[in-house]
Amino acid sequence: MSWKKSLRIPGDLRVATVTLMLAILSSSLAEGRDSPEDFVYQFKGLCYFTNGTERVRGVTRHIYNREEYVRFDSDVGVYRAVTPQGRPSAEYWNSQKEVLEGARASVDRVCRHNYEVAYRGILQRRVEPTVTISPSRTEALNHHNLLICSVTDFYPSHIKVRWFRNDQEETAGVVSTPLIRNGDWTFQILVMLEMTPQRGDVYTCHVEHPSLQSPITVEWRAQSESAQSKMLSGI
Repeated sequence: MSWKKSLRIPGDLRVATVTLMLAILSSSLAEGRDSPEDFVYQFKGLCYFTNGTERVRGVTRHIYNREEYVRFDSDVGVYRAVTPQGRPSAEYWNSQKEVLEGARASVDRVCRHNYEVAYRGILQRRVEPTVTISPSRTEALNHHNLLICSVTDFYPSHIKVRWFRNDQEETAGVVSTPLIRNGDWTFQILVMLEMTPQRGDVYTCHVEHPSLQSPITVEWRAQSESAQSKMLSGI
């Protein structure tokens, strides 16, 4: 069974949904209003983690036609009405021992469980970046130029990219794009260095990432006719 199929949702979701619908519709009838022919009900289950699973908080939100009516917060321990229309549902669920105990237990049964599943399937996922260097334009030596370090197809998003010139770190003239999502669970970023190459200069893009046992470095050498780059691993 894949990790995706192992994720859990609160077991009382179906009962809670039906109960809330009946409570809302009953409330509408009791107040002399017609029940709507079309409506949208949303259930949102949220898990908040601090330092892994050291502290876990679970929140379930029940939303009717884009308006939240009822909420359960594990830090509170009972259902609370968000609007007056949600009071019948909150009072009913709080009076049902099985429903209330299930909501309280969902922190361990759902949140902690899903964290462990996600940790194996998502949080431990690692994809090594691909690193290349290219100048923005082909110019002769002693002319202002821009070196672009392209770091692509990596996961997770945390990454550190630095520029060096002749083994000395360059901090001035460094510009970075925001982190870009590729849409396939990988990221990319461009880190650029403004420079004026001199004969013999060696520019290095230095990349550190959780997927790497040691940093990736790519060199760009200023030459009279052309500049070439090569990858060096483990330096």
